[in-house]
Amino acid sequence: MPGGSVVVALTLPSPAGAGDQVRVLVHSANRARALTRLRNLGLRAVYLRGNTHPPTPDEVTAVLHHPDGLIWRTAPDEADELWHPIRALLRPARAA
Repeated sequence: MPGGSVVVALTLPSPAGAGDQVRVLVHSANRARALTRLRNLGLRAVYLRGNTHPPTPDEVTAVLHHPDGLIWRTAPDEADELWHPIRALLRPARAA
């Protein structure tokens, strides 16, 4: 980013399991701080290895316009799915 900040995009296994994956975007001051933000939320096994799937311009726009700077949606991306705040991903499942 021109101001020195970064947008980190990661594809991770869904905390809900079932073999699903989620695409997580983090806007932060640097890569290390982006990882710290994810680890502080309980995603301890997150590592950055290379840049195989960098964020698209649409993803960068989405995360920059979100107040938390931390969003997700299922992967592979579906055109009709909106981005969700990270709280929705990490929220424990409610008992029926």
